[in-house]
Amino acid sequence: MMVPLKFTLGTSAAVIKAVPLLLVDLLNEDGVTGKAYAFCYRPSGAVAMSSHLTEAVDLLKGKDITPFDAMQILSRRFALLGVTGAVRMALSLLDIAMWDAMAQKQRVPLSSLLGSSPKPVRAYDSRGLGLMEPDRLAKEVQTLLESGLRAIKLRLGYSSLSEDLAALRAVRKSISGGDVAIMVDYNQALTSTEATLRGRALEKEGIYWLEEPIAHEDYEASAALARELKVPVQIGENFNGPEGLLRAIVARASDYVMPDVARIGGVTGWLQAAGIAAAHGIEMSSHLMPEVSAHLLCATPTAHWLEYVDWADAIVEEPLKIRDGMALTSEKPGSGIAWDEAKLKRLDTI
Repeated sequence: MMVPLKFTLGTSAAVIKAVPLLLVDLLNEDGVTGKAYAFCYRPSGAVAMSSHLTEAVDLLKGKDITPFDAMQILSRRFALLGVTGAVRMALSLLDIAMWDAMAQKQRVPLSSLLGSSPKPVRAYDSRGLGLMEPDRLAKEVQTLLESGLRAIKLRLGYSSLSEDLAALRAVRKSISGGDVAIMVDYNQALTSTEATLRGRALEKEGIYWLEEPIAHEDYEASAALARELKVPVQIGENFNGPEGLLRAIVARASDYVMPDVARIGGVTGWLQAAGIAAAHGIEMSSHLMPEVSAHLLCATPTAHWLEYVDWADAIVEEPLKIRDGMALTSEKPGSGIAWDEAKLKRLDTI
């Protein structure tokens, strides 16, 4: 399903006006339907993930099984293909839907099933502030701040450092008061040398963190950058399962981590990753899918920030609520996600 964005999102990798989302309904034998969705990056990704999901469900049919055991079985069955990319995301979606169904069956919110409870979660606005002219950035930040959130993400990666600084300063100047945190994201656009150069300049501007300045899998170079800079380095949206997070932490590749629930292994993978992060004292934020991620952060010992986007507002009955700079975790059974059929009919399918 292609969902149009309220804010065109220009990054160093692409200009995004609509996002492909894959919606999952998992009907179990008890008549409970678990739900999940994921950003698929490309329409072809949704097609591949859908195919993997269909096969995964067939492999589990007739089994009375927990999400943990299901992921163990499926990881083994898909091992020769490789549990990464579209396969990892498909299995993660299945895991999320299974956990949602379990919580619904017990009539508790997902966060409660995980041993916590629904609570407000600190969030930053990641809906806009893509690559554009400084005057347009200044106007857009005013619109974003109407949400009530006091932290925002700014995409950088212009052709020169001077343009990056001009963009950052335009946003800063447009913000009334100095209590808004600004995270900057390069979407892996820089070389290690350029990242050091720009990072040194940006840390003088008081940014909150420097996100994915270089290729995400180069943990050695990222660790060197983190040692060199005073500003915290943030990575993690591309971690492939808890194992990827562990390798990054052991390498000291960043100061913070921010797994994506659809890449880390769903709820099951997130819980394992949260335990690793807690054992190492690393603060852990989320990437996208805030409706589910809010529940997970409630049960994360080193919970840091929720990345807020409103992409699912176009498909769900009750969008995630924001109040006093916080995201309000749903108190409904399960994740709280329910599709709005009228909204779905107005959108194009892939």
